[in-house]
Amino acid sequence: MKRVYLDHNATTPMRPEVRDLWVSLLGKHGGNPSSLHASGRLARNLIDDARARIAACLNVSESSVVFTSGGTEANNLAIQGVASALDPSLALLTSPIEHASVLEPMEQLEANGRKLHYAAIGSTGRIHPEQLTHNIETNSVGLVSLHLANSEVGVVQPIRELASCIFDLPKESRPILHVDAVQATGRIDFTAALEGVDLYTMSMHKVGGPLGVGLLIKRPGAVITPLVHGGGQEEELRAGTENAPAIAASALAMELAFAQRVETAKKHRLWCDQIWRILSTRFPALALAGPSLEKTAERLPGTMNIRLPHTEARMLVTRFDMEGLELSAGSACASGAVEASHVLLGLGLTEPEARSGLRISLGWNTSEADCKLAVERMVKVFSSSHATCDGG
Repeated sequence: MKRVYLDHNATTPMRPEVRDLWVSLLGKHGGNPSSLHASGRLARNLIDDARARIAACLNVSESSVVFTSGGTEANNLAIQGVASALDPSLALLTSPIEHASVLEPMEQLEANGRKLHYAAIGSTGRIHPEQLTHNIETNSVGLVSLHLANSEVGVVQPIRELASCIFDLPKESRPILHVDAVQATGRIDFTAALEGVDLYTMSMHKVGGPLGVGLLIKRPGAVITPLVHGGGQEEELRAGTENAPAIAASALAMELAFAQRVETAKKHRLWCDQIWRILSTRFPALALAGPSLEKTAERLPGTMNIRLPHTEARMLVTRFDMEGLELSAGSACASGAVEASHVLLGLGLTEPEARSGLRISLGWNTSEADCKLAVERMVKVFSSSHATCDGG
């Protein structure tokens, strides 16, 4: 049985060119990048070169690029690091549909005495700039943390407009803005939208790089208190010996993803349209979360969250797996949980509806044949499913 992997928002396979580079570097460069001898200098050169190449992709200065162990650490460093340096009386602001690596640090800070507020979102998950401005002005907000693209439903926030609202505030009342760009990296062009944003974060295994490498892009002037101490690496923002081979391979993955993103997005939008057209015709009760597929500027290419009434998504995932199709129910970081998706609940769905959401996410190596085979298997499972969540 040919297996079809459509869970790329969780992680995407390493690109062949990236894997080859990574493996070759593992055997050649064993020095500590902080050492002064030849092996150490070679490792340091790998990191410096990778930093320069990534900065070029993002159109930022090399000094802005901070390497971490992944998107989760990068988000924690941005949120907790900024909050530690802020006036304790200033509040925090996020949205109810953020990734757990944003929500949980925020909630921990709230448990320790910080005031925390949530931006209002519409039924599709979009945040309205006027409401964001009102929330900031009325609650003395010092840090705003929002995602650029949602991992579960694929909604893309109007970050440029949201950032403009923040930039237009008087300097003395302007909060720090952090953007979680993990899911958007290499899929949509966000360079202009993030111009001037104080901090944003990425994870390299989402673009075909190795696991264990994340990025924090820090603009000049943003003050951060380090979370990890002990070595002074990354301009004293993230102590610990850097993984030079993985970082070098990540730079190649970033370059490839950026070079291919326009063509990849075009194909993914087409294939998602085809998947939705076939499934919604065969199953008229099928619902799509987030903006409609026609609103391409508001959706992440290649991401859909669909639900069939009276089904339990987690049980369906198992049945799809038995048919050789790999999908997910919600975020992979919560795959072991039994709760309904907080994202779908945040969009106003009932708990039974939120439990029925299935995420389909395409990646760099997805083919049209994969999508056709996936549709055949989804039709088969949906037609025979008795996986109910409410007795329906």
